[in-house]
This record gives sequence, C-alpha cells and structure tokens, in this order.
Amino acid sequence: MSFTHLHVHSEYSLLDGACRIRDLPKAARSMGQTALAITDHGVMYGVVDFYRACKKEGIKPIIGCEVYVAPRSRFDKEASYDREYYHMILLCENQTGYQNLIKMVSLGFTEGFYNKPRIDDSLLEQYHEGLICLSACLAGEIPQKLLLGKYSEAKDKALYYQKIFGKDNFFIELQNHGISEQLRINPNLIRLAREIEAPLVVTNDSHYIHKSDSQTHGILLCIQTNKTVEDDDRMEFATDEFYLKSEAEMRSLFPELPEAFDNTQKIADRCNVEFEFGVRKLPHYDLPDGTDHYEYFRDECRKGLYRRYGDNPDDSLIERLEYELSTINRMGFVDYYLIVNDFVQFAKRSGIPVGPGRGSGAGSLCAYCIGITDVDPIKYDLLFERFLNPERVSMPDFDIDFCKERRGEVIDYVIRKYGADHVAQIIAFGTMAARGSIRDVGRALAVPYGTVDRIAKLVPFELNMTIEKALKLSPELKNKYDTEPETKNIIDIAMQLEGMPRHATMHAAGVVITEKPVSDYVPLSSNDGNIVTQFTMTTLEELGLLKMDFLGLRNLTVIEDTVRMIREKEPHFDINSVSDDDSAVYKMMSSGNSEGVFQFESQGMKNVLTQLRPDCFEDLIAVISLYRPGPMDSIPTYIDCRHNASHIRYKHPLLEDILRVTYGCIVYQEQVMQIFRKLAGYSLGRADIVRRDINKKKHDVMEKERRIFVEGLVEDGKVVVEGCLRRGADRAAAESIYNEMESFASYAS
Repeated sequence: MSFTHLHVHSEYSLLDGACRIRDLPKAARSMGQTALAITDHGVMYGVVDFYRACKKEGIKPIIGCEVYVAPRSRFDKEASYDREYYHMILLCENQTGYQNLIKMVSLGFTEGFYNKPRIDDSLLEQYHEGLICLSACLAGEIPQKLLLGKYSEAKDKALYYQKIFGKDNFFIELQNHGISEQLRINPNLIRLAREIEAPLVVTNDSHYIHKSDSQTHGILLCIQTNKTVEDDDRMEFATDEFYLKSEAEMRSLFPELPEAFDNTQKIADRCNVEFEFGVRKLPHYDLPDGTDHYEYFRDECRKGLYRRYGDNPDDSLIERLEYELSTINRMGFVDYYLIVNDFVQFAKRSGIPVGPGRGSGAGSLCAYCIGITDVDPIKYDLLFERFLNPERVSMPDFDIDFCKERRGEVIDYVIRKYGADHVAQIIAFGTMAARGSIRDVGRALAVPYGTVDRIAKLVPFELNMTIEKALKLSPELKNKYDTEPETKNIIDIAMQLEGMPRHATMHAAGVVITEKPVSDYVPLSSNDGNIVTQFTMTTLEELGLLKMDFLGLRNLTVIEDTVRMIREKEPHFDINSVSDDDSAVYKMMSSGNSEGVFQFESQGMKNVLTQLRPDCFEDLIAVISLYRPGPMDSIPTYIDCRHNASHIRYKHPLLEDILRVTYGCIVYQEQVMQIFRKLAGYSLGRADIVRRDINKKKHDVMEKERRIFVEGLVEDGKVVVEGCLRRGADRAAAESIYNEMESFASYAS
C-alpha cells in the first residue's frame, strides 16, 4: 500500500493555505508517506522552500501548481465572459516540465492577469511537455460542466486535454470532502474516465495539516476577505475534511477504486525535479569582439590604482590589487564587477548622485580603483575577504545607493542594456507579525476593536518579537491569557498564524539580471505594474542568479540639492574637496546639533554624541556601528576609554593593534576576522566563514569553532589552524576573547 498527496496548498496560497511548509513534510513522514506535492493557487512562491524542507525530512518533493485557466483566451478580459476561471493541477514530471510550468505561471501574470493570473489552452498546447495534468477539484472545467449536466461537453474537454498531455499524463481527479456536489458528480467522473480510458487519481484538497486546524483556516479566510465569523456571507469551506489525511483515511473514501490510490504513488515515482544550488548563472558583459574580459578588467583596475594613489603606489597596494584580481578571476566574478561598474558609471555620467559605498563591498580595492566605490579600503583597514571569500564560493553583493528621485533612471538603463525580459525586480512578503496577527484574528472573530487593541498593545514593541516571547516578557499579557477565555482564544489562533506570509510586495531595492530571459530561471509575477520574481532574494542567490541592490537614498538627493544651492554663489564648488577633519563639523556634532544629518538624527544618538564629543572621522564611524541592539551595551565603555586612555584594557597584547582604533572595544566585524587570524592563525577566508556562522547563531558550529580557536585544528597530521594556545595565549584569555566575539558578532557592522 502506498499513497501520495498530490493536491496541497501551503501558506503561500496566501491567506487560503494554512499548511506551514516546515511542517508539511514532517506530517507526511509521520504518516508513513514518502512523497508530497505542493500545488499553490496560481503561484510557485514556496517551491524552493518546500523542496528543501522535504529533502531535510527524507520526503520526495513534487513540484506543481494549481493554475487558473481562462474560459476563453488569456488575453480576453471582458467582465461578462471572463470573470470566471477554472482550476487545473499541473505537476512537473522532469526538468522540462518545470521549465514549462514556470513559463506558464509567469505568463499567467504578465499576459493573462484578470482578477487572477490565468493561463489558457493555447499555452497548455505550447508548454505541456514534461507535465502531468489532473482535472482538479470542483472548480475544474470538467467538474463544472458535469455540475451543469453537460456530460458530452465535459467528455470533449477531457479528450482535448488527454490529446494535449498524452494518455499517460492526463488523470481524472476524484475528491470526497463530504460535499454534496462532489458526491453527485463523482460517478460521472468515473464513467467519463472509463469511457476515454483515462486513469483515475484520488486527492484531498489539503488547505491545512490537521483536522483540528479547520477553525484556524476559517479565520484565515475571514482575514483574506475582510469578513468576520458572524457574517452570513463569509467565505467558508463546507466541511472540515480539507486536511492532510492518512492513507487509510483516504482509501476509505473510494474502497472500490484501489488503482486510483496506487496511481498517486505511480505519479510520485515519475516526478523527478531537482534544484541546482550554488552554480552561478551570471549575465554576459558585452565587450568588443576579441577583448579578453579579465585583461580589460585588470587594465581598468590598474589605471584606477594610479589615479587613486599616484604614479608610485606602494608595493603593498600592487600586491593587494593583484591578489584581489586573481581571486575575482578565479571565482568567476570579473563580469559581475564590470556589470556593476557599468551602471554606476552611467549614473555618474548622468549626474545621478551615487553613494560612496556601503557594506562589505567597500572592502574591495578593485571596486575602489575601477570606480564602483569611493571609500579607500586601505585607509580604513577594510578586508576584501568579508566581501568575496576565496574559501567559500558565495555571491558577492554590492549595495549601491542612488538618489531616491532618480534611482529609476539607473534601473531603466539596465533594462535597456540587457532587455526588459532579462531584468526583474524581486518579490518580498509581508508576514503576520505578533501584534498584527492578534489584530487580524480579533477582527475576524468580531471582537470589539478596543478589546483587541488593548491585547495587541501588551506585546512589547521590539525587533523580532513573537507572541510566545511576549507572554514571557509581559506579566499583564500572561495574566489576561490565563484568566480571560476570549483573550486566550485570540492569542492561541494568532500564534498558529503568526509568521505566515500575509501579502506579496516588492523588495525596496533588489533587481535580478539574467543571461537568458528571467522566466527561463524563475517564475514571475506582477506587483503594482512591476514585473517581479516569485522567489525572494535569498532564494535567487541560492540558485546562483545575479541580484543587485539599487538602493534609493533620500539623503543623496538632499546633498545634491544643497550642492546646487551652494553653486549659485560658488560656481566651482566641489563636494569631493570638502575635508573630513573640519573642526567646526565636530564641534557641531559634539553639541548634539545633528538634526538632518544622516543616521545621527535620533535623540538617543544626539545624547551619545554629546557624551563622546567626537573629534575625528573614526569616532563617527564607530558611533554609527555601536548604536544598534547589542553593541549599544559597549557605548559607555567606548566613551569612557575614549576620554580616559588609562582605562583601556586588552585581554591579550596581540589585540592592541586590532582594537587600538576603537579604544579596546570590538566594534567591527573586520576586527572579529582579524582576531581570528592574528590570535589563532585562521586564514581570512576561514575567519569570514566563522563570522557568518556566528551571525546566524549556528550553535553547534560555534562550539566546534570555539575549540579550534583555542586549541587549533590538525588534519592528517597537518596543522590547519594553530589556535591561541600554540600562539602563546592562555586558555582563560582565549575563552574570554571568544565569548566576547560570540556575543558581539551577531550585531557588529
């Protein structure tokens, strides 16, 4: 006996599916099932997350979608004819099927959207290869015709789809959720299947995992439709049978049709789609025929080195540049640098203000020399390995700031250069956060606004706050939860929905650029008229696609306007000639007079400035880095040591060169990497890997790395990492230093 669920709606059937992706494969495995499909409504938002979750649980993932099919052409959009649509289940049998499905799902948005993203029969004829088709639930075209008593039309349509997909790839789908309409048409579905010799397959239209989740799903539908449980016209499912059932429960529905259940496993065995992670798919940067991309890039960087550092740059600069060039070339990112530099130079030529550089990209000397960034990485002791790590192949990520008002011009340039179908913006999802989920649930339960508002406001307003955490932090909330049944019901349901995606939106800055059309790699959707990927930026990076951040920064616009006003009186004014050691500026900052100064505007920041009394640029950099959760705890120590050099303490003499600039405090992630290198003998590449793992709070890795940091690492008789003990540090000091880095690196900039 074997059975596989082939009709499943995850949380990415937004505000309709209540199955959390992380829980679906666990539930299937607990029932002895070996495979599971994902078939969200009209979208493929969650397929990669689903694939990973299934692989983790040893469940075979089946990638699919419940598409919407237009009654006529996808281009027809007349209310009287085209408001309705039909459902159809499409499952990917192989990679060709996956490519065809993402193409159709994309076109459903870009060409067929009318209330829903719709495909049509012409697309099915064109892109059917590699796909298995199920005739769907009651909303499918064949069941709809049967409900209207149009048996011959239903049969004709079934024959049509059988011809498109092939006899082995078109299945008549049977369901029984105890709904009268299903009970009425199921005999005709069986008859039709027998007459055209189409195989039968039984599914359960799973919208939640457990039967007990039916109420929660009903609340989700109320949130979607802005109704309450008291509304007579609210959308609700007819029964509570739409859950992930066991094989025994399923087989009891049609005991006379064992082959229809066996077919689910046969389909599962045939569906084999794999995602390729970590293999880069970068667009090609056009240069004149015969031009070697690396030699061109190297020449441009060398020219920039002399432009930035004069005719006789120090040998250490040449050595650093050659090291970066070699690494960039070896890792295959030459075209990446050329692409970024191209649109940055376009912006500069066009008079569009561009930021000097932010984040790890500012650590690249090549980026500084070629003109992508304008921050000298040598002057500020920035590390290339934090941006591009030769010991871990991961996508680099330049975050480029543009004038907010003209950012769109840069994106338009990229679209013109690479083609509109090769460039897309990136989806993001608004989720049901702690307070928001309580408000949504309370509204759906028809609880008075004031009551719900009082409950929601008891949730502390902090970053990454959850309801579970709030119940521990807020005694008043815990008391209401324990003593008020209504409050307990709201919170219990809200906790079940908390964190689920609520709506799709567009990432503020992310843009993906591809060699072939974007829809050859990922499904597309639309958001307020913009074409966006259906996968988030993290997923795109995992799939090896080139993601850029085109950040719109209002302050660049303000600065540009200011420069324009100054030039009305001083026509030759050049902002790049302004010194960064003007004493009047530091006097202004020390007095807390920083209203309108980017990142120094808050009252808390003004208080820090008046205590610190900065007198150099490094002080301002440090303050920005310290003023965030976690590092804030070090601000008093930093200020004290800044004014009292005798109070500075180093836990080991080797730390002095690293931490002198920040008065003995760890302020930057570069310092963490340098500590690993200098005290324990790590390579900078390995140090960056550990830094990232600490950031992600991978506790098992952190404890393993603690031993290596202290004691070193020997593999096959060879010392890979010396460790602090071999380098002369005592165990207590090494442990203490590691503890400090561990607690700090999660926030350090």
